[in-house]
Formats: sequence, C-alpha cells, structure tokens
Amino acid sequence: MPKITMTTPLVEMDGDEMTRVLWQLIKDQLILPHVDLKTEYYDLGLLHRNETQDQVTIDAANATVKYGVAVKCATITPNRQRMEEYPQLTEMWKSPNATIRAILDGTVFRAPITIDSIKPTVRTWEKPITIARHAYGDIYKASEFVTDEPGECIMTFKGESGAEKTVIIHKANGPAIWLGQHNTDSSIRSFARACFEYAT
Repeated sequence: MPKITMTTPLVEMDGDEMTRVLWQLIKDQLILPHVDLKTEYYDLGLLHRNETQDQVTIDAANATVKYGVAVKCATITPNRQRMEEYPQLTEMWKSPNATIRAILDGTVFRAPITIDSIKPTVRTWEKPITIARHAYGDIYKASEFVTDEPGECIMTFKGESGAEKTVIIHKANGPAIWLGQHNTDSSIRSFARACFEYAT
C-alpha cells in the first residue's frame, strides 16, 4: 500500500524526558510506515528552550499560526526544584503552553480520539464531547501582589488619547492579597468565532 502524502507540513514540537522517547516510538511504529511525514521541527525540551532564551517556543507558535496544525509533546515548566535539578538554567522559564496559547489567541479545543473497542461510561453518549477553552487573559495573564498594611487598591486605565479611568477596587483594613485580570475584546470575539466555525 502506498504511503499517504502530506501537502502541508505538520509543526512538530518535541518535549522533555520520556515524551521524547514515546513520540519517537509513535512516529517510527505507527506513522512513518504509512505516511510520508513532512514536519517543521522544534525542540521544546527545557535545555534547548534555555539555550535559545525561549525563542524556540515563540518560533514554534508562529509556525503553528502559519500552517494551522501542530503536535506538541509534554514539556517541563521549571519550578525551584527543577532549577536545582538543571543548574545550567539561566531563568525559571514560563510554561511553553501559556506562551503558545497567547500567540494562538488563546483558543484551545480538546477533542477525544475515539476507539470502537472503548465504550463511553455513559452508554447513551453516541458522539464524543469536545471541550473549548479560551486560554488567554484572565488568570493566564493575571498580576498579583501582597500588601501588609491598611490602605486602598486603585485600578487605573490610561488611554492613548490621554483619557483615564480609575476605580477603587477595595479599601483594606489590614494585610491583603490583590489580583488583577484582563481580557481583550478581539480575543473574546476570536474565541467565539472559532467555536461557531468548529461547530458547523
């Protein structure tokens, strides 16, 4: 049987630790024997992200915007313990997923891979459930800080025109924790459009 020929490259985002091994096995045993695989490869392993100052993550996301499809392996988002494990790291790099989502305008669809031999727990479900996430802004781009005395927190927006809007968030009578979130109209509209297009 002839191999399936791809016309558009797939953005291939390699990952960390065992995912690198598993992804290679999947390609070697399940894909390459049947598909003339064309990929644009990006190594999102932690050490390579560190070497490129995380530019490789941005490049991979922009390639996904260009080609419209990508496969990403699991990656490490370093915490303090990982910083000790990888002493060569120059920075506690942010989650690659968050960086990629932001460049893709935050729209994420999680669609299951259905297999006839595996039946759903709820027997009356005949079609798979796809979950859409608007993973931009809100908690993903939030800023927070802690204060240790009474006072008031004020949020101010300064427009390019010079106009300002100010609102008092809260008057605290002691220590407090503050969290600021935002989203953009264009991102919300983009997510809504993607949902409707996916559903049609």
